[in-house]
Amino acid sequence: MITFLDDQFSQLNDFLLEKPFSKIFILTDENVHEYCLPVLLGNLNTDIAFEILEVEPGEEMKNVQTANQLWEILTEMQADRQALVINLGGGVITDMGGFVASTYKRGIRFINIPTTLLSMCDASIGGKTGIDLMHYKNMVGTFSFPEQIFVYPKFLETLPFKELRSGFAEMLKHGLIADKIHWNELTQLSKPDSESLIPYIQTSMDIKQDFVNKDFQEKNIRKTLNFGHTIGHAIESLCLEQGNPVLHGEAVAAGMICEAYLSYQEGLISEEESDIIIDALKKYYTYLDISDFDDEAILSLLLNDKKNTDRRINFSLLTSIGSCNFDYQCDEKMIRMALKFYREMNNI
Repeated sequence: MITFLDDQFSQLNDFLLEKPFSKIFILTDENVHEYCLPVLLGNLNTDIAFEILEVEPGEEMKNVQTANQLWEILTEMQADRQALVINLGGGVITDMGGFVASTYKRGIRFINIPTTLLSMCDASIGGKTGIDLMHYKNMVGTFSFPEQIFVYPKFLETLPFKELRSGFAEMLKHGLIADKIHWNELTQLSKPDSESLIPYIQTSMDIKQDFVNKDFQEKNIRKTLNFGHTIGHAIESLCLEQGNPVLHGEAVAAGMICEAYLSYQEGLISEEESDIIIDALKKYYTYLDISDFDDEAILSLLLNDKKNTDRRINFSLLTSIGSCNFDYQCDEKMIRMALKFYREMNNI
């Protein structure tokens, strides 16, 4: 399912040659159109007619209005059930493009060509598609596998450092929940740049794919991948609602600090392990100011998290560096203490 592309994209061209697609629709955004689309088009070798669908960049565009516009365009262009959607972009594009494709005419085929580190190591893998509803992250979506994921690591050379750092958070998470060696290797990097990260992408992708293979629809062990995301998504949602969106990885890094501290408070990891994790995250990520968000606003979002049952907040918490439990329910007092701990970090 995951294929690393050579410089001629021959694996992608072979894939298109083998499949009877009626038409290709390439979904991308303005930034990717400028930096990555020319590389794809310059190496695309197919007789199948194609169209470019371009949206504005940013998480705020991942909504039902944009999805509706794309459905309408596909209809106007007479896309049939033999059409193919190529999602060329970061997490917003692969999430939304997969959702649009998986619901149009009850589902047409799509592939993902991730162009960001976040999308390569996380969003493009696993068959989760979705759009945001109001300020709630990925509240509407489907479980639908792409036909294939094609990875071209050289696309990382087009990214600003802040985008690389955002994706790096997911790689660190993979190490924390499943592979201590991966965590140790990543935390030895002085700065997560494209050259130093490329050797570790395959390992990170394999970790996520392994969880997906064991539990596609997130009934049990796949929930482990949500470490750092329960509080992280709440922070990301509040920033989006405030009109000041932050990168996904920045919010997840803050969430991992809170949830590592929660893991310690719950007696699941030692204080020493908690300190090691938090110090490493602080080395790569600056403090994210959440002083405008009171506990009640965050707790309200936590109660609306998709993984909850019976209005009980379910966390994935660490049991060591390289191991994690899921469906762990924390007392509200403990959650407030974790938020207080994070807020006070800015004064240290």
